[in-house]
Amino acid sequence: MKFRIRLSYGWLVLAFLFPRAATSFAQTAIVSTAGVPGQPIPGTQGLDSFAGSVPSKLIPGRVPISLQDALERGLKQNLGLLLSHEDIRAARGERWQQLSALLPQVAVAPYVSAAKLNFSELGFITAPVPSLTYSYFDSRLYVSQSLFDWKAINNTRAAGQSVASREFSYKDARDLVVLAVGYTYLQAIAAEARVETAQAQVKTAQSIYDQASDQVKAGTSPAIDALRAKVELQTRQQQLIQAVNDLAIQKLTVARVIGLAPGQEFELTDKSLYQPFAGMTVEEALERAYAARSDYRAAAADVRAAELTRRAAAAGYLPSLSFDANYGAAALHPSTATSVYDVRGTLTIPIFLGGRVHGDVLQAEARLEQSRQRQENLRAQIDAEVRTALLNLQSSAEQVTVALSNMDLADQTLTQSRDRFSAGVTDSVEVVQSQEAVASAHEQYISSLYSYNYAKIFLARSLGIGEEGVKEFFKGN
Repeated sequence: MKFRIRLSYGWLVLAFLFPRAATSFAQTAIVSTAGVPGQPIPGTQGLDSFAGSVPSKLIPGRVPISLQDALERGLKQNLGLLLSHEDIRAARGERWQQLSALLPQVAVAPYVSAAKLNFSELGFITAPVPSLTYSYFDSRLYVSQSLFDWKAINNTRAAGQSVASREFSYKDARDLVVLAVGYTYLQAIAAEARVETAQAQVKTAQSIYDQASDQVKAGTSPAIDALRAKVELQTRQQQLIQAVNDLAIQKLTVARVIGLAPGQEFELTDKSLYQPFAGMTVEEALERAYAARSDYRAAAADVRAAELTRRAAAAGYLPSLSFDANYGAAALHPSTATSVYDVRGTLTIPIFLGGRVHGDVLQAEARLEQSRQRQENLRAQIDAEVRTALLNLQSSAEQVTVALSNMDLADQTLTQSRDRFSAGVTDSVEVVQSQEAVASAHEQYISSLYSYNYAKIFLARSLGIGEEGVKEFFKGN
């Protein structure tokens, strides 16, 4: 999550009026930056396709969308998943191309030929036979079949493993869609919470300003107290404006990820509530991840495909056996055609291929080693992702607990500061500082709650149980 500090005219005035409050404001005036539609989603390996979608049809009115609804829409319309599905079709087409070398090839090729030769033009004969006219008809059924080709056999097997790899990648893409949808949906919920918090802070600031103005009019407080309260009110108003804008942008991001029609009005029905998580050990999580992660299984299929490709390359040194036959009718004219046929078996024995097979083997061995290295790297990456998810989950859960306590304490502090200000015991500096502490406590709670819920979604993706994990970790949503 990105953050930035917002500096405004109100902040500059605040710095001149009361330096202590200015320092406090600089520490608390941090707002989240809404995601920009079309940007890569964290955890999707920088693939922009998971941030896009194929839009559905516009639905009249305002559509309510829960987290589960968003997931279902994303799993139908997300561009990354749709492209992954087409990768499976392409891999199946490649497998059929390789398989065709092992299947019978049948064709019919009838033809009729008519020709007239002028011998005088050729310089052979001038008379008494200056030309010759003839015709020929031939119609046959041709059949060819590979009886043994170890290279073609292994290439077909390798293509089959490539299909399996694409199918596993498609399953992994579904987990990535769950991660992308969960990320954007939770960000939108956090943005909504910031809008509600900003609205409450504006109301509080307005109340404090009205109270300070009344006391200034009554002569019980100096004018600077009302000025400080006015600056604080305008600062909170600015934050509200920005929060509303961030929410609108974040909802656009959600719409792009789940495939809503452009301009579709919708509301998020699930709120980011705290639900305790039943912990698991690192060993249990890793064992579950290695068994369930589809990208890891896809990497294993890629290794098997590369091994078969290596065998196919080495099989270029081996002989192959094929069968060819044709049967039909042929004559000078179709009316006089008689049966003709040809049957032959061919044994091809490579003797010298100019280093072509050696080059194929070297390339196949390089690709095999690369596949193994990618698989080992992915295994280490899964280990890191699982450990990171569990650490973030534990840390954010503790932060939520502390943030809840801080909000309660900050609210009590603000109440007491307003009472002291009303009694004339203190000036507005203490009240403004207390209000800023309340704003900071609410922001910390929203951020920690978002981090906690996102950590659960990231853990589900790390374990390879994206769809099931959301139902398991967000019961009731």
